[in-house]
Amino acid sequence: LVSRGVHKNLELRPPKTPKPKQRNIMAEEATPDAQGINTNNQPAWHVMSREECYKELGLPEDIRKRGLTAEEAATRLEKYGENKLSEKEKETLLEKIWKQVANVLVGILVFVAVISAIRIFTDDPVTNAIQVAIIVSVIAINTTIGIIQEGSAEKAAEALKAMLSSDAIVVRDGKETKVAGNLIVPGDVVMLGLGDRVPADLRMIEVGNLACAEAALTGESVPIDKQVAEIESENPKQVPLGDRNNMCFSATLVAQGSGAGLIVASGDFTEIGTINALVSQVEEKKTAVLEQIDTVSKYLAIFIVITAIVTFCVAMFSLEDNFLDSLSIALVCAVAMIPEGLEAIVTVTYAWAVSNMAKQNAIIRALPAVETLGSVTTICSDKTGTLTKNEMSLVAFVTSNAHYKFDVDNKDRTVTNFTRDDLYLRERAARGGASKSTSKSSSASKPISNDSTPVSAGQSPELSFVRNALAGGVLCSKCTLGVNGTREGEIGNPTELSILRASYLANIDVGGMKDESPIIAEVPFSSEYKFMATVHEPTPENDGSGYDGKYVIHAKGAPDRMIKLCKYQAKAGMLGEENQEPIEMDFWADKIAVLSSHGLRVLALCRGSADKSEIEKGAQLKPGFINERSEPWLTIVGLCAIMDPPRPECVDAIAIAHRAGVRVAMITGDHKDTALAIGDQLGLVDAKYPDAITGPEFDALSEQEMLKAVQKYNVFARASPQNKIQIVKALQAEGEVASMTGDGVNDAPALKAADMGVAMGKEGTDVAREASEMILADDNFATIVSAVREGRVVWDNLRKVLLINTPINNAQGMSVLFGLLCGLDDAPLTPIQVLYCNLICAVTLGFVAAVEPAEDGIMDKQPRMVGKRIIGRFLLLRIIIATVVLVATTVGAVFWVQGEGYNLEEQRAQALNTLSFGAICVTLSARFAYNSSFHPRILGGNPICWYSIGVMASLQVAITYIPGLNEVVFGMAPMDAFQWGIVILFMGVTFVVMEAEKTIRRYLSSLGEDTDDTQMNETFDRVVEPTHHM
Repeated sequence: LVSRGVHKNLELRPPKTPKPKQRNIMAEEATPDAQGINTNNQPAWHVMSREECYKELGLPEDIRKRGLTAEEAATRLEKYGENKLSEKEKETLLEKIWKQVANVLVGILVFVAVISAIRIFTDDPVTNAIQVAIIVSVIAINTTIGIIQEGSAEKAAEALKAMLSSDAIVVRDGKETKVAGNLIVPGDVVMLGLGDRVPADLRMIEVGNLACAEAALTGESVPIDKQVAEIESENPKQVPLGDRNNMCFSATLVAQGSGAGLIVASGDFTEIGTINALVSQVEEKKTAVLEQIDTVSKYLAIFIVITAIVTFCVAMFSLEDNFLDSLSIALVCAVAMIPEGLEAIVTVTYAWAVSNMAKQNAIIRALPAVETLGSVTTICSDKTGTLTKNEMSLVAFVTSNAHYKFDVDNKDRTVTNFTRDDLYLRERAARGGASKSTSKSSSASKPISNDSTPVSAGQSPELSFVRNALAGGVLCSKCTLGVNGTREGEIGNPTELSILRASYLANIDVGGMKDESPIIAEVPFSSEYKFMATVHEPTPENDGSGYDGKYVIHAKGAPDRMIKLCKYQAKAGMLGEENQEPIEMDFWADKIAVLSSHGLRVLALCRGSADKSEIEKGAQLKPGFINERSEPWLTIVGLCAIMDPPRPECVDAIAIAHRAGVRVAMITGDHKDTALAIGDQLGLVDAKYPDAITGPEFDALSEQEMLKAVQKYNVFARASPQNKIQIVKALQAEGEVASMTGDGVNDAPALKAADMGVAMGKEGTDVAREASEMILADDNFATIVSAVREGRVVWDNLRKVLLINTPINNAQGMSVLFGLLCGLDDAPLTPIQVLYCNLICAVTLGFVAAVEPAEDGIMDKQPRMVGKRIIGRFLLLRIIIATVVLVATTVGAVFWVQGEGYNLEEQRAQALNTLSFGAICVTLSARFAYNSSFHPRILGGNPICWYSIGVMASLQVAITYIPGLNEVVFGMAPMDAFQWGIVILFMGVTFVVMEAEKTIRRYLSSLGEDTDDTQMNETFDRVVEPTHHM
């Protein structure tokens, strides 16, 4: 860390601009958030001078020197509170349990359990005790599953708190003192050094080449240089966080230099505190399927109650049973129709999809969230680290006669990573796929050169050429390259590191090069003059010959400043006096404009020489050594074009998303030009979405204009955390299902507000991960496409689960009712048979549908419409047909064997096996929504299918024939060959009827009917009109 002793030498910069005559330095009218915190009534510190800040906080002019006293600090601590974030009230375990059991279906099960418990003491204690135990177990299992699958949303706030600094160096009683981070207060002067985490929001009062890494908060991909001067603005609140460069924000890191700042906000009133409030107040959302399962459960409860009442009346008045026996039969019917296993199999469906997605590096934090992916219509993505690599990279090097393209995706160390490509970045950027040159007279629109020095187009230069050309970028730097050229262990400015990384990957020994030519003297970089210069002993490998009695001077910096200091240019980028030629100022100015139009950061590499007598070893040279000479004297070698490049796989992923009807929008804190350039490369900027809008521009819009803007733009630049939530909510108000991807602290509120929050696993912050429903373990945006596909599979498979489980449940209860109505003296199924059938069919047959692979063309369909119910008219028709067939065959089989003289236990064995094996046929048919199951495809695709059927068939045989288990527990007797013949016959009937329905449906589909229930139907679907209100 930088020694704290350097603070006394920090530069005290005067304001660069005069104070405006009138300005509103206070925020707009305060608006309390959900926690009662006024986040908008803080003074606009960034437009205030140091003196105004002192006055606003009631501090003396010499506060920098003496700091607060212990008594003043204690008083302010009492006034402002501790520097920590408020916690949201957490849900207790009892509240979580009540949330799971407080529904009608569980209430019916509890009622059945109570009646069964009473009957333990009045009739058949063994059977009723088993029934009570099964019901209690079912409720306990489903409750446990529900609690486990709930997301841990409150952890997002915990992750935010973990980012806060544990301690800070402040000036107290005239001395620099280490104080616990939670005890610092507004008015404290905080000392910052390299590597420090900023403990609160600071208004800088001294800076010494200070820059802070704020990517996690603002989306800026490079550290922000800090200043002391106030920022002039007519509307202070419209200045984006990334442009408030006289402020340092809590939880960000010092990337270079040192400084002193005045705490102006702490705890909940910091920018990260605002994010914490936004994260905490975002409401939990239920997915469409969970909402619909709740709705289906309510309708089922009504249907079950009606059926049970009818059954009770039939038993009481037609069969003339006593009250308790009639109630028992009615409850058997109710238990039969309650889908006890539905919640478990829905969870299994989610879990299987989650497992598949985990293999593709997509980690789902809350199981139901995977279904939401299938209905996403718009993916709002952060730029830095999500669509781009979050790694500043040299993409091109431009000399006086050529463009050299650098392969940023190849991690092999070879000079062939540089290839001459004079068409690359030749013309000024144009959006939406168009192209245009800079101007009619632009050198970029002319052939760059016919000169093949040192290599021709398409060839790679020699290693010695690259070493000489990039020597200024390597030697004029104090950065440390990461391990094997990666980001691990790297130290320094990302822009400078990009040149070192490119040199390393071109097979240059960067470390050896620095050791051979150490820095003798330097002009440190400053954002005032925007360059850095270093002095070195010349070496033949780096500099060639002709430097007797001289030092070599390397200078790099902002190209518009550097070219004015140059007299010569290095011909074709080669060194030596023989390759020096007069600089073509217009050529370089044009190149700078062209590269900048692509959103690139551009550095000019220049060199010169000076007599050794002019320079003292170890000297800290003044900038005038470079820029205050009587005439230009440097030689420009070339321009380094640097950017945070798009992930190559993202271009293909976005194209696939577009084909699937999913729009992708980019929301970033970066500058508009940079955002547009990246958006253009990714395919987000086109004729339909040709431009971008900035956060301040968006803030200036009315609510209705915001709703239009989110449909007009694909690129949102300089966006604040509040902007990201506004954009997501505006999309939702327009009827979109919005997903938000991101990696930074600034993304957390929008991740929670979105229908589907997706965070990065490698580069992402804990805050973003805890606020999301899904984490990309490989930080690969392309993984989202696979996740969307899996989400669509989940929707299809849940429909298949309902097609299997609902008829089985209905058939059990309706078989009891219609059996009695048709003249049976006793219920054809016992309560334990019903509970067993419910659970086993759900676990085995339901699992078949839960793991069914995707059907062809799933990613060629449009996203599911908002409000579309999982049970549409054709699925309902299939459920009704399956229910009727199963009831008819089950009741018919019982009457058949009754007519043959079989007793009650044998009749019940017939009923259970006819129903269970008929359910197998429904399952085999349901595997394919349209294609016929009378096909060899039925044998493959899903190996779980035949394992599940084998397990279920084995269990059916076991409970039918194992002595004691069949009679005592299940109330049935072994079956003979005649009975099995009836089972096989009715299996065939069930399969043929289900396949006949599919044949008719395929025919209707060929006539244009919506047999897949994709279109909205007012009878079956909840037609959701966009609210057009945020």
